[in-house]
Amino acid sequence: MTASGTEAKREPAATPRLREAVGGLPAYKAGKAPAPGGETFKLASNENPYPPLPGVLEAAIGAAGSFNRYPDFACSNLLEELAAAYDVPVDHIAAGTGSVGVAQQLLQVAAGPGDEVIFAWRSFEAYPILTQIAGATAVMVPLRDERHDLDAMAAAVTGRTRLIFVCTPNNPTGAVVHRDELERFLDRAPDDVLVVIDEAYTEFVRDPECVDGLELYRERPNVCVLRTFSKAYGLAGLRVGFAVAHPPVATALRACAVPFGVSCVAQAAAVASLHARPALMERVEALVAERTRVVGELRRRGIAVPDTEANFYWLRLGDRTAKFAAACEEAGVTVRPFGDEGVRVTIGEPKANDLAISLAVDYA
Repeated sequence: MTASGTEAKREPAATPRLREAVGGLPAYKAGKAPAPGGETFKLASNENPYPPLPGVLEAAIGAAGSFNRYPDFACSNLLEELAAAYDVPVDHIAAGTGSVGVAQQLLQVAAGPGDEVIFAWRSFEAYPILTQIAGATAVMVPLRDERHDLDAMAAAVTGRTRLIFVCTPNNPTGAVVHRDELERFLDRAPDDVLVVIDEAYTEFVRDPECVDGLELYRERPNVCVLRTFSKAYGLAGLRVGFAVAHPPVATALRACAVPFGVSCVAQAAAVASLHARPALMERVEALVAERTRVVGELRRRGIAVPDTEANFYWLRLGDRTAKFAAACEEAGVTVRPFGDEGVRVTIGEPKANDLAISLAVDYA
């Protein structure tokens, strides 16, 4: 107090000092939800249009009755089920909050300031964000004909490279990496560089030449495979992903995981989803058939669509991108535009797909 009995005016405190790596960090852009009112469709986030698989909702509701307790930190039951499903040792698996959550953990354990992370571009938009958060330097290698240019990616490797992301099918273009070309790439990559094969959409792949990341992981200790329950399994809202890697990597991932990050509801739903695989594959086959129909219709109308092995397709529209996205939204369909490059459109309900096809005729 001052002599006059009034409190002295306090100078404003300096703002907290934050890491330079997060300065100007771009926000992740989620697929836009349709505006309320009328019949609308969301083809912007590569979600599964089907409801939960048989038995999954019941398992989730049952688990919700105990959410006053912390979930199993180790995800023990889920990891055991995954180990049995994919014929891998339990200690080779680490779970997390979606495959993007596990990708962030991978960067935490493998890369930091002064290190480099290589990935194709355009590819999954979280890669540059997560790399910047880790304080590492992103090395973005342009696609060639919408596909990974693995020769250019191999040439980009330096002594500072610590991690390489290979997204197959690639998000947002839908192209896959073939096994023979990835093997050649791995032969050129240093053994002490972690190569992460991101297979979020692997269930939709029908190309027999496409690489199976799990096969390469069994042969190469520096290969890690990312997979998720968000897409084909339809658990996007529950956030469950996992990595399969050899013990040094898997152990490090589990050590730096957010404590209790995968909820009890998510764990129960994921286990039940694994038990419902026959029903899952029926739905996946239906989506693949619809994908074939949609791409065929677009091409029949003269629209160039790259081959896709995911549950979405890519339209490279250039400066027409924003107009097409706006027209879709006005018609009740949201799609995912990427600047002035193009639009990614999810395979959804046939009615929504037909709307997107009709609009593409005017803009593609």
